[in-house]
Amino acid sequence: MNNMYYIYHIPNQKIGVTRDPYKRVTVTQGYKPGEYEILEYSSDIDYISDREIELQKYYGYKIDQQLYKNLFKKMKLNTTSQTTTFPVQLAYLKEYLEDTLMLGYQWQTPLGTFILKPDTIKWILENSYVSQFDKNRCYIYNKAFYEAFMASTEYEKENIFGLIRDWAEQRGIYDKGDVKTQLIKLYEETGELSEAILKNSKPDIIDAIGDCIVVLTNLAKLADLNVEDCIQSAYDEISSRTGEMKNGTFVKDIL
Repeated sequence: MNNMYYIYHIPNQKIGVTRDPYKRVTVTQGYKPGEYEILEYSSDIDYISDREIELQKYYGYKIDQQLYKNLFKKMKLNTTSQTTTFPVQLAYLKEYLEDTLMLGYQWQTPLGTFILKPDTIKWILENSYVSQFDKNRCYIYNKAFYEAFMASTEYEKENIFGLIRDWAEQRGIYDKGDVKTQLIKLYEETGELSEAILKNSKPDIIDAIGDCIVVLTNLAKLADLNVEDCIQSAYDEISSRTGEMKNGTFVKDIL
């Protein structure tokens, strides 16, 4: 998850903070790159929260009532047998889902695993209610979510490749990228994997393998393929293959 915070400025409109400018300003609010600017960025949420208020005052915009750092930190998401409660006011729910939890976030409920995706975020925003116990919190009914997404689908078994594609689509990779750029990216990631193996660093190996899989997923999509089909095709070919190990490598029999 990105740990950088960005202060963005839409001229004559507002100044805000986000962890993903493209998603927050371009995808969500409809402003194209060039129609807004990034004023500052930092991994220090305390600094960026105070600086946002300073810049809002300087430019003469509406001042946020709460510091950015205080919006989401008091309580964590809470799940009961009936509801899932979010630790923010209804007015801040969209920002909480997209900037704090982000796509792919999962949480357990008695009805199964719920996953944040573009369609479920939209549903949550349309079906959330202000808590009668605390106006600073809002909630959804778990059963309603289940019926909307899981009762008649394989949603609960959503594979990670789908989440990767959702992530890439949100960031414009499929609109602006191509197979060749992804291939170059794959070369970079396999280079990092080689370095990680030489260092015998398990965390770096995990990270590099994951990055390679992400790139291959996007490369397949840009080639009008699904990476799942590619994997299945490879498995179908090797599943009945015979051979033996030689010098640490499986060598198939020559038919």
